[in-house]
Formats: sequence, C-alpha cells, structure tokens
Amino acid sequence: MFDRLKEDIQAVKDRDPAATSTLQILLLYPGLKAIRMHRRANWLWRHNHKFWARYVSQRAVRKTGIEIHPAAKIGRRFFIDHGTGVVIGETAEIGDDVTLYQGVTLGGTGKDTGKRHPTIGNGVLIGAGAKVLGPFKVGDNSNIAAGAVVLEEIPPDSTAVGVPARVVKRRGKRVDLDQVHIPDPVSQELCKMSVHIERLEKELAKLKAEEK
Repeated sequence: MFDRLKEDIQAVKDRDPAATSTLQILLLYPGLKAIRMHRRANWLWRHNHKFWARYVSQRAVRKTGIEIHPAAKIGRRFFIDHGTGVVIGETAEIGDDVTLYQGVTLGGTGKDTGKRHPTIGNGVLIGAGAKVLGPFKVGDNSNIAAGAVVLEEIPPDSTAVGVPARVVKRRGKRVDLDQVHIPDPVSQELCKMSVHIERLEKELAKLKAEEK
C-alpha cells in the first residue's frame, strides 16, 4: 500500500508542474484523496460489503467533488488534476498512467445493460469537461480534447476532438475527414443538449431525494 502511495505521489509530481512538495500533494490534492478512498471502497465492494463501499465513496464525493463508483476498476499511477465534477461509472475500467482533468465523465448512455461504461487504455489523457459515454474502448496513449463528447471507440495513439468526437490525428499524422464524416453542427448541439439535460435530471433527482 505504501509503495502504491509513493507511485501516486510521484505521478502527480511528474504531471503537475504546480506541485511543490510531497506534503502538499498528500494533504491538499483532492484527486489523490479520491483515489485513495476509492481503493478502500473497491476493496469493500469486492468483499461484498456493498453498503460500506458506497458509504466510503459518497464520503469521497463530499470531501473532493469527485464521484467514483466503488466497483470501477482503476490501474496504477492514476492522476485526476483539479478534479471537481469528475464522475466515473460502475463498469468503467481505467488502465495505468491515465490522466483526467476536471469535469470529465466516464459514463453510460442509458441504452446499455451489463457493461455500460467505457474502458480507458494505458497512458490516455482526457481533457477538461470531456464526456466518454458507452461501453467501448479508448485505445492506449490516446488524447481526448477538452469538451469532447466521445460516443464510439477511439483507436490507440489517436487524438479525438469535437461533439461528437472524431479522430483528427493518429500516430502523429493528421487524419483528413471525408465529406461523410464531417461533424454535423446540428448533431453537435443536440449532443451537447442531451448531456446537459442528463446532468440536470440527475441534479433534480438528487434534490428530490434530499427533500424526502
């Protein structure tokens, strides 16, 4: 456990130039606190202590603003920078050396059963506000641009941008979009509205539950 903590702290130092000391990272970084609490929650979940697993995960939300379902599978050296508004769903799987920024959602579309959330490969970076929705894979060493909405599989070593997201670079080479795959601005706006409505519905349901 101590070795894993050292790895996590080093990952922050390697990827965040604002990190000035080990003590600062350990005490003041919500992303580190969230992943440490997730490991406890995940252990409880795997040992069939479902209530206590959810209890730990919800405490993490209140403390950090980061919501990770205790069943989510997360690899080594995972780094959440800033972190506020990050949501990771129950069947999400995250590889090693992955970086997420604030506002990222690894969620579902509501249309799938069983495996509902994405699988994120090793070395992936997902920019602020991006939404990755559905049970597909984002390939190793890919980058998802800030604000992108990813609704289908992304190959390894790719850069995806837009709403809905399209691969614009693969293995360092630009990918030219043909006339069929040019992003439709109407679809982009509808997709944005769908994500916004889903968020509002969740907030409304939460408020109703609190009133009860």
